Order: sequence, then structure tokens, then C-alpha cells
Amino acid sequence: MLRRIGTCAFVLTSFAAAAAQEPSDEKAMQGTWTCRKAELAGAAFPDAILKTIVLKLEGDKYEVSVGGAIDKGTCKLDATAKPKGLILTGTDGPNKGKTFPCIYELSGDTLRVCYDLSGNKAPTEFKTVAGTQLYLATYERKK
Repeated sequence: MLRRIGTCAFVLTSFAAAAAQEPSDEKAMQGTWTCRKAELAGAAFPDAILKTIVLKLEGDKYEVSVGGAIDKGTCKLDATAKPKGLILTGTDGPNKGKTFPCIYELSGDTLRVCYDLSGNKAPTEFKTVAGTQLYLATYERKK
């Protein structure tokens, strides 16, 4: 019995050590991101607008520029949620005082975020629908 407990403890310790060595999403998301695709309520953004969208993540802060207009705030990740969650709270700019629940998916140098711009609740999937305030953006890491 003690041998089984010892084996289980070793296996659990090994898993914990492996998990500690994996980079967290928070670290992996740091940096500057450019928008490659975006849609709001089922309508795709034109390329001319996409080229003006830049997202910067640093620590627990975000800054997004759209056509030169700057919005800043805080971001809080919940990487344990399914899908993974993100809460953005505006501190400066047009979204000051607003909170946006989101979901995100990070795959290498691609970041997808689906925002609920109504502020009600986090989306449950990565898609938008006409008549909603869901905004889906796909970003690529700027190199």
C-alpha cells in the first residue's frame, strides 16, 4: 500500500513539475499583435480597417489602437475555463469603465478572441451572429 502511495505521489509530482515548466498563456500572449480577420455581428471587417488594428499586451494591461484611436485597460485570464476566458476592463479611452467578457484561443503566433461588447456574458463559441454584439478577431504576433 505504501508503495502505491509513493508511486502516486511521484507521478503527481512529475505532472506538477511538467506543468510548471510549460509557459503560461499570460506569458505567451505578451507582445504586439496585428489583426488579420475580424467580424462584428456576422459582418466581416474590410481590409482597410483590419490594417489599422493593433493589440498590445503587457503584464495584465492591454492597449488597442484602431485607426489611431487608443483604448487601454486591464486584462484578466482564466486559462482553466472551457473555452479559456478573458475579462477586459477599460481604464482609458472610449471603453473607460466598461467590462467585456471574452473567450480566447492561443495557438503559437495566432490569437483568437471572441468578445461580448454588450458586457453581459462571455461567448460560448468562436463565432458571431447578426443581431448580437459579439466581436471575433484573429490576431497574429508582430515579429
